Amino acid sequence: MVGGSRLFLLLLLPLLLLLLGAGCRDGRRCAAAAAQTQRLPQQEVEALKGIARKLNKMDWDFSVDPCTGSKTWVNASDSNSYPKSSYPNFPVSNLTCDCSFKNNTECHVISLELMRQNLSGVLPEEVVNLTYLTNLDLSRNFIQGPIPASWASLPVFNLSLQGNRISGTVPKELGRMPFLKSINLEGNQLEGHIPPEFGNIISLERFFISANDITGELPSTFSRLTNMTDFRIDGTNISGRIPSFIKNWQRVNRIDMQGTLMSGPIPPEISLLNNLTELRVTDLSGPSMKFPPLQNAQHLTKVVLRNCSIYGEIPPYLGQMQYLILMDLSFNKLTGQIPQNFDRMVALQLQYLYLSDNMLTGDLPGWMLKNKASNKVNMDVSFNNFTGNPPNECQQANVNMVSSFSSSNDNLLQPCLRKNLPCMDKPRYSSLFINCGGKSVEVNGNIYEDDSSRIGTSTFVLSNDRKWAYSSTGDFVGNPDADYIARNTSELTLDHPELYTEARLSPLSLKYYGVCMENGEYSVELHFAEIVFTEDHTFSSNGKRIFDVFIQGTKVLKDFNIQDEAGGVHRVITKTFTTNITDNTLEIHFYWAGKGTTGVPDRGVYGPLISAISVIQLNRNHHGISTGLMITIIVAACLIVILALILCYIKFFRKKNLKGNGLQFFYHGRKTDTSDLQTRTQYFFSLKEIESATKNFDPANKIGEGGFGPVYKGTLANGTTVAVKKLSSQSSQGNREFLNEIGIISALRHPNLVRLFGCCIDGEQLLLIYELLENNSLGRALFGRGDHQLKLDWPKRYNICLGTAKGLCYLHEESTLKIIHRDIKPSNILLDERLQPKISDFGLAKLNDDRGRMSTRIAGTVGYMAPEYATRGCLTCKADVYSFGVVTLEIVSGMSNTSSMSDDEYLHLLDWAERLKQEGRLLEIVDQRLGSHYSQEEALRMLNVALLCTNTSPVQRPRMSSVVSMLCGQAPLEVVPDEDLSGYIRPSYSQSNQSMNNSLTEWSYAPSSDPSILLQNRDWKQILESDAADVMELLLATPPPATADDPGLVVYWGRHKEEGSLRKACDTGHYTTVIITFYNVFGYGRYSLDISGHPLAAVGADIDQALPELLLATPPPATADDPGLVVYWGRHKEEGSLRKACDTGHYTTVIITFYNVFGYGRYSLDISGHPLAAGGGYSLPTNASAADVADNLIWNAYLGGHRAGVHRPFGDDAAVDGIDFFIDQGGAYHYDDLARLLNGYNKYYDDLALQV
Repeated sequence: MVGGSRLFLLLLLPLLLLLLGAGCRDGRRCAAAAAQTQRLPQQEVEALKGIARKLNKMDWDFSVDPCTGSKTWVNASDSNSYPKSSYPNFPVSNLTCDCSFKNNTECHVISLELMRQNLSGVLPEEVVNLTYLTNLDLSRNFIQGPIPASWASLPVFNLSLQGNRISGTVPKELGRMPFLKSINLEGNQLEGHIPPEFGNIISLERFFISANDITGELPSTFSRLTNMTDFRIDGTNISGRIPSFIKNWQRVNRIDMQGTLMSGPIPPEISLLNNLTELRVTDLSGPSMKFPPLQNAQHLTKVVLRNCSIYGEIPPYLGQMQYLILMDLSFNKLTGQIPQNFDRMVALQLQYLYLSDNMLTGDLPGWMLKNKASNKVNMDVSFNNFTGNPPNECQQANVNMVSSFSSSNDNLLQPCLRKNLPCMDKPRYSSLFINCGGKSVEVNGNIYEDDSSRIGTSTFVLSNDRKWAYSSTGDFVGNPDADYIARNTSELTLDHPELYTEARLSPLSLKYYGVCMENGEYSVELHFAEIVFTEDHTFSSNGKRIFDVFIQGTKVLKDFNIQDEAGGVHRVITKTFTTNITDNTLEIHFYWAGKGTTGVPDRGVYGPLISAISVIQLNRNHHGISTGLMITIIVAACLIVILALILCYIKFFRKKNLKGNGLQFFYHGRKTDTSDLQTRTQYFFSLKEIESATKNFDPANKIGEGGFGPVYKGTLANGTTVAVKKLSSQSSQGNREFLNEIGIISALRHPNLVRLFGCCIDGEQLLLIYELLENNSLGRALFGRGDHQLKLDWPKRYNICLGTAKGLCYLHEESTLKIIHRDIKPSNILLDERLQPKISDFGLAKLNDDRGRMSTRIAGTVGYMAPEYATRGCLTCKADVYSFGVVTLEIVSGMSNTSSMSDDEYLHLLDWAERLKQEGRLLEIVDQRLGSHYSQEEALRMLNVALLCTNTSPVQRPRMSSVVSMLCGQAPLEVVPDEDLSGYIRPSYSQSNQSMNNSLTEWSYAPSSDPSILLQNRDWKQILESDAADVMELLLATPPPATADDPGLVVYWGRHKEEGSLRKACDTGHYTTVIITFYNVFGYGRYSLDISGHPLAAVGADIDQALPELLLATPPPATADDPGLVVYWGRHKEEGSLRKACDTGHYTTVIITFYNVFGYGRYSLDISGHPLAAGGGYSLPTNASAADVADNLIWNAYLGGHRAGVHRPFGDDAAVDGIDFFIDQGGAYHYDDLARLLNGYNKYYDDLALQV
């Protein structure tokens, strides 16, 4: 019987398994039911552990399978768990598995969402081991470091890193993600260009990169993204024209291009985008343009074309768009009347209509002032030229009409409707104080008036005393419920916090007016404090508020960032300006130009913010005061000022403290007596104390020589040993550096920064008192005389390198003051008793404004200065990164970069390191004194980091936070694209102290055939076969400029002084100017050079005539490796001169060589897939010359395109047509065709031959 039971069970078991399988067809739902058998592979478990470690995520419980649905792994099963309006505001930690693999016995992670978790750390490389991951969302955290290039292997559909602190460049490798549909990198710190490789992701639908430091133009490869539906680049530094290839985006429904550096006009091809629903394009530069053709986009809901220099009348077809919710056409040059059929939009869905700051005329439409319309729709028609019967009020319900009527209209009833808000009474105000967004408060005897009205969109408010007014325009995109008054939620430890408890916000435009002011000169003080963002390691600290400020129509602040200017949030910054009032009205305008973040920390927190305004008249005429009394007042005031100056001098520079060692301690203007050096912040010593401490600066106490003077060892009266840096104040520059160092160092606290104890100012004697570091400097430890050098083993060297990196990271990114040191070198890195490094000598430090500036004074040391700083004075924190890279190489090698090497082939350490890396022998550079007692892994990591830091392109260098992560092994080494480094030749440091332009010498052009003879004989065949034929092949393959402002072809004439492409001056028919445009690893730029005296400038020809002119002015390549002439093919992807690849007979490589203000460099680009590189279906001999290629390939491609009437030989299919034409003719030469083509240049050649 027992056997029968067993048999029954064996027969029943398959049936049970079948039923179980039938009930578990959805593997995800069966995960819990089959938890015992369904397990996540150990590889993915380890990957999750690595992710948790890198992101400091501590709440994951690895004691349970991550795919079981435990609350530690899932707190949001899907977005439907939250209301749609609030879901983005909740922290989300959601891991999703698919457990349908291997008959529901194996799970894989397919989605990872960690949003609003305030995660820190760096982007984890371990994500690549989640090989089934299709969704990765790490948005709104505090994650730093670069994007790992290895993520390119992930099969993700969605990648969102929005609202973090991710830095570096966008890896071009991500262009190999074939399944990617959405990528969101908005609101980070990314730099560099958009990789053209992204154009290969044909599946890409959503591309967000707004609010980053991205530069360059939109890649032409983006024309292939035919599935694009949502494209956003707001607030970037992307330049160039809006490309016409957007016509290929037939599925696109949203385009955002606000606040970029792009220029108009909007291409007419936009009329082909029938599915467009949202279009936001603002602040375009360039010429005026007509209204773009949008009549086919009948599904538009939001149209923002603000400040785009649009002229003409508003097209009536806009009134027929029944889905419009928002239309903003403000700050343009629109004329004519508001179309009457706009009432149809108002009756449907329109909520916002902004037409302010145009030149509209005629009557205000009647429907605009009807109660139903004015209560439903927010409308702003301020600052126009309307006529006709005016309304009785400037603000009627939600319609703002301030200053909207022509001043010539005599029927006006309200002054606020007139231009410039004229004063209808006698001007009587000479001061103005407003507590913007707050209640009335008294500060320093002045009453700051109440400005707490909560009305926001399309609003004009006149104060109760009619002394001032404001006009606010705009709605917060993505947050219709946003408040127009910001409130501080933190404790403010600053003077007069009542002025900064509230502030007025505006999403677009905020104008304050002083009404009936007396004419004259005024001082305008604008009070700011960033009270919305935080200053902690959360995503709430990632916001960037950027706006412009105008006073009386003049821009006084551009791209103003309160947080950066004030040195942090909840800190006050006051900007003071002088202005003149001539028409009794003051206008202060705060304008958002589309820059900064709009979605971090929340949607709708952006735009101008102002805390308080104070206006005081200068040199006011006091009527009714007698001359004698006036003289008495002036004399008394002068005596008071003199007495105050004397007291200040005694108080700050002469008066000794009566306690302790005689020091005076000042903190925020208050004096405190203390004798503890460890607790003091800033001290003023007397000269007598310092002379006593150093024994009258006894030479025996001299311990070094700094950049601005000697350094002495001294002992204070209390026994504290200090270092005294003695500076000279013979020039104002020395004083400036001295005060700069005091102010900066005293505000900083970090273990790897030298500590400042105090200072002394006595006449022309300037002294700094530091902590004394007994082991002197890293420079002396490495390169000093034998008895001065220290034995630095490998752990000490590694710690010195890491500590220096942490100190620089603090200066650049962690300190509220963002500081550039400018002179990082071994002698400015001091060592304490434990050989811990401390960065010193901040006399060269410069506050960083996050934009970089042209320094008027180059300060630094040859051998450590970054190329862009040494040659152009362009200073950013990346200059310090370069110097750190040099110092790191010196630490590892024990050799100085400024000393010549024994091998003549390598003049400097950087050259040697680069060559050793190329040859795979990088460890040979390690200091031989270490023998084998060092970590090869750490050494390779340090050396590779050093080479990354010394990249000639600033944007390719990592940030110091990334450097620290890479040195610690917490982040992988960033990969610099090969084309940015291939064949790079570093500038010689022997010429570093000279202008790079001075190193460019004249060519001696001696071609095999005299070009003048060739021209006189009109021997086109010999011209084709001459040494310059490979140059002409490119000249003829280059399209002409599209407009007068477009340099089109960019050419560098070998090493001639006159560099670039000749352009016809606007006022003459001659070429008088060279415009040099460079698109290389350094980025984009352009400058002009006057060559009116050059013989080639007097030709007076059009662009076609300029081609042979450039040809004859260009020498041939000097060697086989020298491409000679450097050409940029308009905006085509393939840039440079075609060079024959070493391994084939085809032209497969572009070599771009640049000789410009940056120096000399070269990199390569593979173009083997280009039709012109494949020989057009035939092969060339392996030893084919440049002339053969010109004859057989490019010339015929050009002739074919020319015969077909195509004037852009490389555009569309013209080049292919040319090759087909060549093949059809059997590959014969067509010199007759060429002669006819060039016959029109005969007279030009005759003229030119006389000059040659």
